[in-house]
Amino acid sequence: MWAVQLLYQHEFNDEPMPEALARFWESRKAGPSLRGFTEALVNGVLDQRDALDQDLQRYTEHWDLKRLNAVDRNILRVALFEILHRHDIPPVVSINEAIELAKSFNGDESGRFVNGVLDRIHRDQGRPSRTTLTAVAGRTISPPETKGHEDSPA
Repeated sequence: MWAVQLLYQHEFNDEPMPEALARFWESRKAGPSLRGFTEALVNGVLDQRDALDQDLQRYTEHWDLKRLNAVDRNILRVALFEILHRHDIPPVVSINEAIELAKSFNGDESGRFVNGVLDRIHRDQGRPSRTTLTAVAGRTISPPETKGHEDSPA
């Protein structure tokens, strides 16, 4: 959740991330491992944001990613980064956490939307849902092949 908060804040101000992180941690109690994990997610998403957004745009077919709610956009970015680059986290964990965050911030409809997007991405990955991967060569994400409504999120 903190990674999403930091990315959301970063989207609306020009503060350099090192200063934003320092200010963010001043008001929160977190040990070094939680800080390290959160900062790795934030920096990873920022480093890969253009590629993540391109992938997300393909899977949000009828939505302009820039017009998407900023919280949902950052939830999707973090979850997609975890699915593609954090092979120590099972995809089902990333997807479920993203759904719960979306529902808590923006309601059930948002949770269903996030679920639909991430489920399609995960299926195209072909990665096991409940296991971690220790070594994966390159990105395997591919754009969706169908553009119809028959595979729209439930």
